Amino acid sequence: MYDVNFTERLLALHYVFPVPLNRLQKLFEVDPDLTQLDQISTQKLAGYLNLSVEKAGILQENYIKTLNSPLNEAYMAHNIFPIPFHHSLYPNKLLASYDPPVVLYTKGLVDILKNWRRIAIVGSRQATNYSEKILNYIIPPLVEQKYVIVSGLAKGADRMAHEATIKFSGQTIGVLGHGLFHLYPKENRKLAEIMEKEHLLISEYPPYVKPQKWHFPMRNRIISGMSEGILVTEAAEKSGTLSTIDHGLENGKHIFVVPGDITKPLSKGPHKLLLEGAMPVWNGYQIIEEIEGFLLSK
Repeated sequence: MYDVNFTERLLALHYVFPVPLNRLQKLFEVDPDLTQLDQISTQKLAGYLNLSVEKAGILQENYIKTLNSPLNEAYMAHNIFPIPFHHSLYPNKLLASYDPPVVLYTKGLVDILKNWRRIAIVGSRQATNYSEKILNYIIPPLVEQKYVIVSGLAKGADRMAHEATIKFSGQTIGVLGHGLFHLYPKENRKLAEIMEKEHLLISEYPPYVKPQKWHFPMRNRIISGMSEGILVTEAAEKSGTLSTIDHGLENGKHIFVVPGDITKPLSKGPHKLLLEGAMPVWNGYQIIEEIEGFLLSK
């Protein structure tokens, strides 16, 4: 059982070394409560964290400084609520994945995480009004049955999924590829401001971390990991959207696609997934029946 002091030590470590949980495994094997982290030799620390001795020394120095700073008060001042991996609100299915985040930094209504009924909706940043139209068929039944819609707050299909959920009075979670002090893309600022008050924003990165290209594929594993299933609207044959599906397949998620116009490039991704065994859907009830039926049969 972890205590309050462990949480403070963990948050301080993650602030200076924001990596997935599997990167800390060797350290936890020798120092499970992080009580020795400020005293351990830099040579040993370097070995545990797969760092150079120089970087391990800098990390340890910054960790000690952060441990002695009012980190929790700073988060509270910005309405940021960190959820470490041992917290009761941390999604169990995400924790069971290969490389779960050490901490989820959240802003908004954290109790949304108590609802296990979560469906990810993803698609192209160039999604057309076809995605917008089909979400009018897909989302209302999901909202009616209290499903939470998870997406990435990106342009295109992500934005449409969040906005449609809000329009139909549902709850939605936006998973970010950067810290909560930043916003990308800027076009979604108004949407993000609504979500951080009335819904939920999540990031695995401490608030100061800026958007980087490689953060977004990493973010996709969280979208997938915390959801029961993933729906793809429109996506190119070679698309970042499909990395979310790859994570989903690795973790046994239900994969749903909306069939599209065979003459359109953004139908190629969904149709390829259909060939590989994804379930075609054209209303939200099909998704519910598949998930609830699967759960009942277990």
